[in-house]
Amino acid sequence: MSVEQWRERRLAHADRADRLTEAHRARQLRGEKHPVEDFLFSYYTVRVAELRRWHPGAGISLAGPRPGDAPDADGPAPKWYRGSADGSLRVDAAAFLDRRGRTVDLIERLLRATLDRPARFGCFGLHEWAMVYRLDPEEIRHRGLSLRLGSEHSDRVVQENPIGCTHFDAYRFFTPEAAPLNEERPTRDTQVDTEQAGCLHANMDLYKWAGKLGPLVPGELLLDCFELARDIRRVDMRASPYDVSPYGLEAVRIETPAGKREYARLQRGFTERANPLRDRILDAITAARAAS
Repeated sequence: MSVEQWRERRLAHADRADRLTEAHRARQLRGEKHPVEDFLFSYYTVRVAELRRWHPGAGISLAGPRPGDAPDADGPAPKWYRGSADGSLRVDAAAFLDRRGRTVDLIERLLRATLDRPARFGCFGLHEWAMVYRLDPEEIRHRGLSLRLGSEHSDRVVQENPIGCTHFDAYRFFTPEAAPLNEERPTRDTQVDTEQAGCLHANMDLYKWAGKLGPLVPGELLLDCFELARDIRRVDMRASPYDVSPYGLEAVRIETPAGKREYARLQRGFTERANPLRDRILDAITAARAAS
């Protein structure tokens, strides 16, 4: 990639990242919390500075970087890049795989298994309801938000609807009373065997996996995963028992037949967006193995 090409992509990436994180950074300066979107910056460990840093991905040489002209404004992480005799720079895929190969292997197995497994569209977002089931108001995680239907009616929604959560990192937050109501018993050890592409959280987690792959993933792909995670998070909370109308979000009333249909429609749309991202992440891993 010529100097002109990678500089243009680096600047475009930084500009896009700045636009995507502008509201969050402004809230941070004001000391404000946002119970919907803060999740993207607290539950997920990719920092704003990392999100802004552009990488070309493995197997691509960047022509002629000179001091001060690194692939991003802060310079590439030296341990993941190496120079060549011709003055070009590329991701040191071999070093990354040597250091983090087990993580890469897990991500690859998980994404391939998820793609191979039929997506399911019948959970209706009840995981969020199971996380507040039979809790006292002071025990609820998002204390700044009220329950849209109140505690008693929210509990009834859990009791009257089958729960089929397949995602361990949602299931582990179920209340003790709600956990036995789930038709599945996902664990960390069985995650590769249970993850499926209809799950909102499995699709949000593509952002996590892309972040863990660091310089192996092209910067544009990381931002695509972030945008998907942001859009899913908003629907996740719209379909939750919380009243998110103060944040300009209209409820998806999954306690009604119409709300269930709307949730499944949105769920299918996210799956259609997520699976191509899974393929692109797997392509990045394949390129890294070839480059190493």
